[in-house]
Amino acid sequence: MKGGLIRPAKLSRREFIGRSARAIAGTSLGFSFLHAAGCGNGTASGASVGAWWELARLLSGPVLRPGDHGFIRLARPNNLRYRSVDPQGIARCLDANDVALAIGWARQHRIALVARSGGHSYAGYSTTTGLMIDLRLMNQASVDESSGIITLGGGVLNDAVYQTLQASQVTVTHGRCPTVGAAGFLLGGGIGFNMRGHALGSDGLVASEIVTADGRILTLPNDDSDLFWACQGGGGGNFGINTSFSLQTFPVPAPLTVFKLSWAANPDAVLPALIAALAAGPDELGTRVQLNAVTASELARGTDVSIGLLGQLVGTPSDVADIFAPVYAVATPTQVTIQQMDYWDAQLNFLGLPGTPGEYQERSRFFVGGFGSQAIATALEWCRDWPGTSTGADMVLFQTGGKVNSIAPDATAFVHRNSEWLMTIALSWSERDSRRRIDANLAWQSNFYSAISTFAGDGGAYQNFIDPSLTDWQQEYYGANLPRLQQVKAAVDPTRVFNFPEAIPPA
Repeated sequence: MKGGLIRPAKLSRREFIGRSARAIAGTSLGFSFLHAAGCGNGTASGASVGAWWELARLLSGPVLRPGDHGFIRLARPNNLRYRSVDPQGIARCLDANDVALAIGWARQHRIALVARSGGHSYAGYSTTTGLMIDLRLMNQASVDESSGIITLGGGVLNDAVYQTLQASQVTVTHGRCPTVGAAGFLLGGGIGFNMRGHALGSDGLVASEIVTADGRILTLPNDDSDLFWACQGGGGGNFGINTSFSLQTFPVPAPLTVFKLSWAANPDAVLPALIAALAAGPDELGTRVQLNAVTASELARGTDVSIGLLGQLVGTPSDVADIFAPVYAVATPTQVTIQQMDYWDAQLNFLGLPGTPGEYQERSRFFVGGFGSQAIATALEWCRDWPGTSTGADMVLFQTGGKVNSIAPDATAFVHRNSEWLMTIALSWSERDSRRRIDANLAWQSNFYSAISTFAGDGGAYQNFIDPSLTDWQQEYYGANLPRLQQVKAAVDPTRVFNFPEAIPPA
C-alpha cells in the first residue's frame, strides 16, 4: 500500500457493538492492552499496514497516511522551522471516543503520539514522527444565551470562536490570530487585550472534557479538580487531550476605541515616556509595544529603532489622547490612527494578526516591578545591533497587570501573577538566509535575552510562548506550582504517554 486515504468501512451491527464496547472500556475501565509502557518514549519506527487499517476501523473519522490528499497541509506546522517532521499517520478524530481509541492504539503499537489543533507551537511540539491525533474536525462552538457560557470543541480555531462570540455580542479574553487553536491558547493561560480588565483566557474556564493516557474520558472539574486546576495554565500536551472547553463570557465592552501609533525617530526619549504613560493607564487599557530592530549599517544610514503601539481602550478617542499626551509632548508620532469602533469589527479588522506560517523563534520574560530605565537602555542597545535576516526581528512588550494579578499565584496553574509586562524577543528568517546567518541571529537573540533578563525580576517565562532554548524551563514556566503539577502528571500519566522535550515530568 502506497499512501491512500484510509476511511473506516461501514460497520456491521456486530462490528458497531464491538467498537462501542471498546470505546466504553476506554471511558470507564481503561484499555485492556494499556499495560505496556507509555508511548511517549516509544518507537516511531512504524506500525504495519494492517495496524493502520485497524486504527481506521476503530475511528469514526478518517485516517490519513503520507501521500494522501490533504496530508501535507495537515502535517505542516505554523513554524516552518519544523516542517521536515512528518507523522506516519494522522487520525482525524470526531469525538472524545475517537481520541481515546487513538491513544490506546498508539500505546498498543508503541507509537509516539501528539495532539494537534492549530499547530502554532513555537517549538514545534505539535509535530511527531509517530501518530498525530488531529482535532480540527472537532470544531464546534456555541453560546448558551441563558448562562453566557461558550462551549468549544477541542480542535476549534480562534476564527470560529470569534464568529460565535460576535453573533451573541459577547467575548472572552482572546488572542489576535484567527488560525491559533483555542486549546493551546487556553491551556497555557491565554493573554489578550482584555486581560487587564477581565484576567486571562484560562481564568474564564468553567469546565473541560479531557481524555487521559489510560483512555478515560473525564469531565472537569467534577471528575478531577486537581486536573482541572492543572488545565488552567499548565500548558498543552502535558496531561491528556482536551476535547472540549466551556468558558464564561462577558458582554462586549462599549464604547471601544482602538489605536495604532508609531514613532520613527528619537526612541531614547519616546520609549520611557510611552512606558510611563501606559503604566499610569487604567485596567481597561490593553496594549502591545513593538521595537523594530535595525542593523548597524541601517543605523549608520540614519535609520534608528522604530516604535509601534497597538491597543484598545474601553473609552473614547479623547480618553486615548489624554493617556498619550505626555508622549506627544516628547515627540510627534509619524502615524496616528485612533478610532472608535464596534468591538468585533475592531478585533477582526483592526487588531487582528494573520499568523502567516514562517520560520521563527521567540523568547519571553515577565517583568516584575516595571520596565525601567536600565531595561529600556539595554533593549535599545541590542535592537541597534541586529545582525539582520531577510525578514525581521523585534522586541515586544505586552502590558499585563490588572485583573491578571488579582488572582492568587496558586489558584490556578498559571503562576505569573506579579508582572507588569510580558516581553518577547522575536526573530524570523527564510530560506534565503544561510545557516551561518541564522546561527549568528540566534546567538544575538540569546545574548539579548540574557542581558535584558537581568532586569526582569522573578517573573519567569510564558509557557504558551514555549522556548526550546530555555535551560531551567520547569521553574521559569511554573515556579512554585511545579511540584503540584508534577503530582497531577504522576496521577494521570505516570509513564509519560504525553511527552515532548519540555513536558512536565511526573513527581
